[in-house]
Amino acid sequence: MALLEDGAWHGRIWTGAWTDGSGGTYDAVEPATGDVIAPVGRATPADVEAAAVRAAGAQRSWAAAPFEERARVLRRAGSVLEEHAEEIKGWLARESGAIQPFGDFQVHTSAQECFEASALPSHPYGELLRTGSPRLSFARRVPAGVVGVIAPFNVPTILAIRAIAPALALGNAVVLKPDPRTAISGGAVFARVFEEAGLPAGVLQVLPGGADVGEALVVAPQVRVIAFTGSTRAGRAVGALAGQHLKRAHLELGGNSALIVLPDVDVTAAASVGAWGTFSHQGQICMATSRHLVHESIAEEYTQVLAEKVAQLPVGDPFREQVALGPLIDEGQRDRVHGLVTASVSAGASVRTGGTYEGLFYRPTVLADVTIDHPAYAEEIFGPVAPVTPFSSLDEVVKLASGTEYGLSLGILTRDVYAGLQLAERIPSGLVHINDQTVNDEAVAPFGGVGASGTGSRHGGPQANVEAFTETQWVTLRGDLPAYPF
Repeated sequence: MALLEDGAWHGRIWTGAWTDGSGGTYDAVEPATGDVIAPVGRATPADVEAAAVRAAGAQRSWAAAPFEERARVLRRAGSVLEEHAEEIKGWLARESGAIQPFGDFQVHTSAQECFEASALPSHPYGELLRTGSPRLSFARRVPAGVVGVIAPFNVPTILAIRAIAPALALGNAVVLKPDPRTAISGGAVFARVFEEAGLPAGVLQVLPGGADVGEALVVAPQVRVIAFTGSTRAGRAVGALAGQHLKRAHLELGGNSALIVLPDVDVTAAASVGAWGTFSHQGQICMATSRHLVHESIAEEYTQVLAEKVAQLPVGDPFREQVALGPLIDEGQRDRVHGLVTASVSAGASVRTGGTYEGLFYRPTVLADVTIDHPAYAEEIFGPVAPVTPFSSLDEVVKLASGTEYGLSLGILTRDVYAGLQLAERIPSGLVHINDQTVNDEAVAPFGGVGASGTGSRHGGPQANVEAFTETQWVTLRGDLPAYPF
């Protein structure tokens, strides 16, 4: 039976069972067609308050469960994702506009996140400490308690499960707020996956809703850690609110990632790499290659080859056609992308291809003659637009690449890989890829940005996950009561 075949989730939220949300329902809409996919339950702050209390109660017994049991549930969740990959890919295509290969990547990586997390329960969780007293002294990692996960629309499965899986594996309960635009593939799917995996009721709850629901999740007393992925603007607000309530907030935010193309490369191969970095998932990826910084000796050739490549890319409905690009998520996103393009053209940039749209389908666009003053250079585009900016020296490209507030991902293309690594050391970035584009993700690798791109690596790999979702507790043991002078 398919995960979501019976329709019990229609118009409901997940609290350990499908229940009516206090906010009623709304329609999930397919961006490619404008058709209604299904009714979705809407949560309110009152639902969050109840869910946080419920999660705190369920968390205690979950944390006390044998580590083998928690590992088994995570392994089973990964298997359920794999078993229902085709169904989940269909929801991703319809709800988020993901083409089939990107859907494959999301489901595969989501399953891997569960499999990697399944090793955490048996991971060593403490260390013996030296002490000057006649006692045993050690530090151990204990679950944080209830973790609030706020996930975005663009990559709804990976960007939710990368926090859900390790948080659960380490003995926490999770309250998930998916983006309301992708509450099926980024919310209902996980409710069913973990139900099938045998997770006890109440340990994971799924509450679609707006900013008021996210705010309620941050301030709920039972929620001790917030894992937020989204825009820098929203992340600043989440971080400030979490700070007021003395909570840890792990913030994975926006990017304006640069791809540096040095003059010794094969230009045709480099343009292919750059095209993938910019136009994957319509550019709606935080790591997307948003600035192509190309040496002046090859900048014109690179721009021409890039434009020729992407002009041939088919754009259409990814659920019903074999296409390279699907739709943007909604009209607001489309209008923002187009506004950055037209404003940059007005400021002196030139369109080599694209710059037009039909409905939510935006043609892949290449902009030449882009300078640091152009909006398409300075701002995160989050759409299928490749601005190309020439540079003349390494010092200049360091200044260019470092010249925005973001620091998420960096790509450098060169035949001299050691020179590329030396260049990367001069540019602040959470992720660096020598001879690759900027969009890379693996469940085993730490992930995070610096500056306005976030608070560093908070997901991926055992060390980052343990630090993110546990607290350190100091414990001492004495055989006898000590004698004090009071």
